Amino acid sequence: MPSMSLVFSQLFNGLATGLLLALISTGLTIIYGTLGVINFAHGALFVVGAYAGYSAYAFTGSFLVAIAAGAAVVLVVGLIIERGLMRKYYSRPAEDQILVTFGIGIILVEFVRAIFGGVSLSVPTPEWGQGVAHIGSLIYPLYRLQALGIAAATLILLYFILYRTSLGLIVRAGIEDSLMVNALGINVKRTFLLVFGIGAMAAGYAGVIDSPIVTLQPDMGHRVLVDSFVVVVIGGVGSFPGAIIGGIIAGEILSLTSIFNPAYSDVMLFIVMALVLIFRPQGLMGQEGRE
Repeated sequence: MPSMSLVFSQLFNGLATGLLLALISTGLTIIYGTLGVINFAHGALFVVGAYAGYSAYAFTGSFLVAIAAGAAVVLVVGLIIERGLMRKYYSRPAEDQILVTFGIGIILVEFVRAIFGGVSLSVPTPEWGQGVAHIGSLIYPLYRLQALGIAAATLILLYFILYRTSLGLIVRAGIEDSLMVNALGINVKRTFLLVFGIGAMAAGYAGVIDSPIVTLQPDMGHRVLVDSFVVVVIGGVGSFPGAIIGGIIAGEILSLTSIFNPAYSDVMLFIVMALVLIFRPQGLMGQEGRE
């Protein structure tokens, strides 16, 4: 039997992993819920953000600058993708959207590979995140605890934007009936441009936050993309609270299962997803009948 300290440590790991997954999945579910676009380039945007943050950190030595740079670069990339290509696919079949976003993801990853090569890179833990934290009898890496707090604070900020601002009101109204919002004289296309950019930025931002914890590889976005879709399915498509709840559930499943057998972590995650699809197809927080 695992020790209690190991269980508590894995619970914290699961929470940290879950909130980062929630942050990534929030961008995915906002884009799909608002625009109806299944964005298979989301994992690649995570990669672009991580590598942009790595470059900024190597150049400036400031992790805060790296966070800002990674988020800004992916925001710009997201705006370019939406303005230059995705806007033409909103009314196209879902399979067309899947193919074009999958192709965009491949292009972005290969662009990163061409610049940085295929070798693994690592981002050092910032000075303010080095060391360990003592939580009762538990000794836990300080940066992981800080990453948990950063992800939680960012999710609260996104919640405030979506549920306490006029922009959020327009976005949520556009999700339900974009034609009616257009009829009220609101430029939904401009709002949707910003939504796509924010959704992309969330993935890039999470990539920078996660970079001191993981090894940077151009192909690391594939796993992130799969886990994010699982989170969205569990939480409910288009649901912001669902993305948070689904992320925490997924993080804890991956972390706690690894105590006994890491090889079965993904198996358990997909089993839970299958059970949700069987007993509550709309997800835990999704709306019934929503496509």
